[in-house]
Amino acid sequence: MRLMLALLLPLATFSFALGLTLPLLSFEKLYFFEETPSLIEVVRGLDAEGDRALAILVGCFSILFPAIKILLLHVVALGGRGHFLSLLGAVSKWSMMDVMVVALVVFAAKSSGLATAITQPGLWFYAFATLSTALAALMCRR
Repeated sequence: MRLMLALLLPLATFSFALGLTLPLLSFEKLYFFEETPSLIEVVRGLDAEGDRALAILVGCFSILFPAIKILLLHVVALGGRGHFLSLLGAVSKWSMMDVMVVALVVFAAKSSGLATAITQPGLWFYAFATLSTALAALMCRR
């Protein structure tokens, strides 16, 4: 189980970084225009359009809390139990992918014109990071 955790955590960390920076979705409008925002660009776009509260909400729940969760998983895996394990349980409840999905819908709705959305690698890396950190957290609790 330690070997699985030792493989899973670096993969989750790497996938999370790619999920933040690579394009999540490709929005094609009128066959000529295409937007491919990353999660960080979605947060910046929400802030630039005046939706600062939503940008902060998405930034916290989709970027900050998952990053803290990954950091805590590394600490717990390296032997830090007790306080770190209870803190990991609290942070795990607040790092949610649903908020990112809602933000993507809002972002897509705010873009003008009819658009089709096609998944990009960033979404798959982010999803893998979410699932692998959940699995790693379960393994750390045992």
